[in-house]
Amino acid sequence: MLRGNEKKNIFNNDEDKQYLVDILQSKKEGNRYFLHAFCLMDNHLHLLLSEGEEDIAKIMKRITVSYVYYFNKKYKRVGHLFQDRFRSEAVEEDRYVLSLTRYIHQNPVKAGLVKRAEDYKWSSFNAYINNKSCFFGIVDTGMVLGMFSEDLKTAKTLFRKYMEEENKDEFIDIEDKKEVLDEEEARVIYNQMLLKWGFDSRINTTIDLPEAFIQEFKMKTNLSIRKISTIIGINKDKVNKILKK
Repeated sequence: MLRGNEKKNIFNNDEDKQYLVDILQSKKEGNRYFLHAFCLMDNHLHLLLSEGEEDIAKIMKRITVSYVYYFNKKYKRVGHLFQDRFRSEAVEEDRYVLSLTRYIHQNPVKAGLVKRAEDYKWSSFNAYINNKSCFFGIVDTGMVLGMFSEDLKTAKTLFRKYMEEENKDEFIDIEDKKEVLDEEEARVIYNQMLLKWGFDSRINTTIDLPEAFIQEFKMKTNLSIRKISTIIGINKDKVNKILKK
């Protein structure tokens, strides 16, 4: 999630929103990342994405730098546009992917802007149910639809039904959620923790880390299971099993 500094608008009109969509599309080239859902509101935006060739920090930096340059130049302003860097959380389980997708698409409904998610122009909802949507080629719909059914027509029907269900989903609007660190920052924390736990960070061989260490590292960094696995040198299935305890 990106929010405007002091909760001010980051989009003043449809032209601004379209420019951000164009950035999302251009920065995806070369499988740098995959965009599964989005919603652009006047003073904030939500993205559901998965890493490709680049990690989350690089992806968001590319997107925000390009948009801030455009916005500041257009409106002859200087300074920060976004509040903080960005807020994010890793989503590992299918049920959370689905509820987050619903949460994103229902943002304008809950804000009272439209009665149905499909009536809001600046979200990815219609890319899921209409091949003629202007955002159809931008959004990677396969992962989410595949969670409903292997049959595309059935998946779209079930998707619409699920997206329209009343719910109390809450995600990263909550103020105490941590942002995901980039790998360099996470490795600094990892080495600090090794010292704290009495391990020698200079040893290159794989360290037999206690489960509590891995759980604490996840809490401190909020990294994805894949990224944690890479940094600490443990199979991601084992990491996933430990974090579910």
